[in-house]
Amino acid sequence: MGLGANLVQPLSWVIDRRGMYYDARATSDLEELIEAGKFDTALLLRAQALREAIVQRGITKYNVGGGAWQRPRGTHTVVLVPGQVENDASIAYGAPAVHTNLGLLEAVRKARPDAWIVYKPHPDVLAGKRPGAADIGEARQWCDEIVSDVPIHRLFEQVDELHVLTSLAGFEALLRGKPVVCHGLPFYAGWGLTEDRIPHPRRTRQCTLDELVAATLILYPTYVSRVSGAFTTPERALYELQHWEHLAPSREAAWLRAARVLKRLKDRWRRSR
Repeated sequence: MGLGANLVQPLSWVIDRRGMYYDARATSDLEELIEAGKFDTALLLRAQALREAIVQRGITKYNVGGGAWQRPRGTHTVVLVPGQVENDASIAYGAPAVHTNLGLLEAVRKARPDAWIVYKPHPDVLAGKRPGAADIGEARQWCDEIVSDVPIHRLFEQVDELHVLTSLAGFEALLRGKPVVCHGLPFYAGWGLTEDRIPHPRRTRQCTLDELVAATLILYPTYVSRVSGAFTTPERALYELQHWEHLAPSREAAWLRAARVLKRLKDRWRRSR
């Protein structure tokens, strides 16, 4: 809940023995879980219920923004392009061809020359907490519209497809049944659920959406309650996300408080230069 650059304490953690889910150069525990395909009926029903609850409650990675947006009348195809922080590790290790927001927008314009292209810059960039704000103005040469304060799940409801590098927004769009075109190699690409611009030879299974959800949201992460500080379930984590403002957190670790103070000082110093 909130911006990653603000060091908001997460509810889910990943410990990966093989690699890391965002590094497409090598396998990861998540990739092996999906490739193995060992999902029983009970697990898939649980994944379906979790997916439907996420969509129904409008939960996304950042859960920020309060503005409204209306699809332009008379447009045949509306494409959403979510921006990313360009020095993010998922781009460094999962976007070997196109690796900038402007490059992605240019590729989308060439692929969909007649579409209405909506660009949503990354929330951390818009907040001035990560680099990339200077490119937002240049983005207008490739897109038709730039949106900022609109919750991304509201955009999902009205667009026809997403084009992404490695953004988690692509996974969130899949949860909502939207077509997703991947110009990079995120963890959810290569399984037959997305249109992929780059082949991924290690990923040989054609998995279902609920198999992807089961592996990604149930089997792979470890969840820690913000309220109790104890291990918990993805369903409880979803409840805490939904009621974030009303649930009292457990005592925050001293190192996290110190890191947040240092981050604020660094941001102020950078803005003063």
